[in-house]
Amino acid sequence: MAQHETIQPFTIEIPQSELDYLHNRLSRARRAQEIPGAGDEYGVSGTRVDKLTDYWLQRYDWRETESRLNGYPQFVTEIDGQRLHFLHIESPDPAAVPLLLIHGWPGTIMEFVDLIEPLTRPGEGRPAFHLVIPSLPGFGFSGPTTEAGWGAARTAKAFATLMARLGYERYGAHGNDAGAFIAPELGRIDGEHVIGVHVDQIFSFPSGDPSEMEGMTEEEMGALQVLQWFYENKSSYDQLQSQQPQTLAHALADSPRGLLAWMDQLLGDELDDRFVIDNVIIHWLNDTIASSMRFYFENKHHPIDTTPADFPIANSSFAGDFQSIRRFAQRDYTNITQWRTHDAGGHYAAHQVPEVLAGDLRDFFTTLG
Repeated sequence: MAQHETIQPFTIEIPQSELDYLHNRLSRARRAQEIPGAGDEYGVSGTRVDKLTDYWLQRYDWRETESRLNGYPQFVTEIDGQRLHFLHIESPDPAAVPLLLIHGWPGTIMEFVDLIEPLTRPGEGRPAFHLVIPSLPGFGFSGPTTEAGWGAARTAKAFATLMARLGYERYGAHGNDAGAFIAPELGRIDGEHVIGVHVDQIFSFPSGDPSEMEGMTEEEMGALQVLQWFYENKSSYDQLQSQQPQTLAHALADSPRGLLAWMDQLLGDELDDRFVIDNVIIHWLNDTIASSMRFYFENKHHPIDTTPADFPIANSSFAGDFQSIRRFAQRDYTNITQWRTHDAGGHYAAHQVPEVLAGDLRDFFTTLG
């Protein structure tokens, strides 16, 4: 194996000086001016950021998170000129299914830590999994990207190479958020090896053909209204990061409080404070806010294939998240083998309701044999 193809063990070891510097910057941060009593009408409120900042300064302990992550086997390798960091946890079950878990933005590998135990442990009549949990190129411990082009398409190619390098001839893929673009792309480009794809969102929308809207149910119209509300009220991050991510990055790379506020718009108070800070601090410590936001720019300029696909795919929708609409999904994916809607959880279901998501994953891959 060539030197650049080697897989090396990795341990997280953040110098104390970096943590001290971060604490100092947080302590000295200037609070943004806002209209009294405006709440979150104009965006993430000062009250919300004050609460999280106080928690970060007074109660949060990075060393606990560092120790937790270091309790799992971690590795780095180079693929397509980019450092790639990943967790690789093998189940004691020799018949376990290799499964790639792919996070999104502003997330990190922390999205899936609570899934490790339920998915790797064998159980009577249910499959276990060998887990591969990579940090997306340009995210967290994969480090900043150093050249253009690292969107969903290039990332999927890198992950296919990673699974081959690990010796997995057949594997499954699960994705959330950005991962829900990357995982289906793997199904398209590596169908010879991908058993099936499971996602938390299928991003299939009306094409503009009026016939697609005929017979829409009340439930489907409700899902469209949620999507419309999100587009009108919460999608500014997508527009900015798709057009000028570097402009904003100059501020966020220099301000941990600003980084916290920007990322919290898609994390939010339905999540526990520790989970929010875990994700934010991983970006701060690795200086990956600029490169992670560039992911949106790259996707706009290097879009993935959207022709109809026939690999096995499953979708799980959770109560506090975007609701996929099956009639549009079936236009783009002709082999939907499992479709579930849950009245619990949200956009970070792997953290919020890990046992529910684990059950869906077990059921889906069981049907695929």
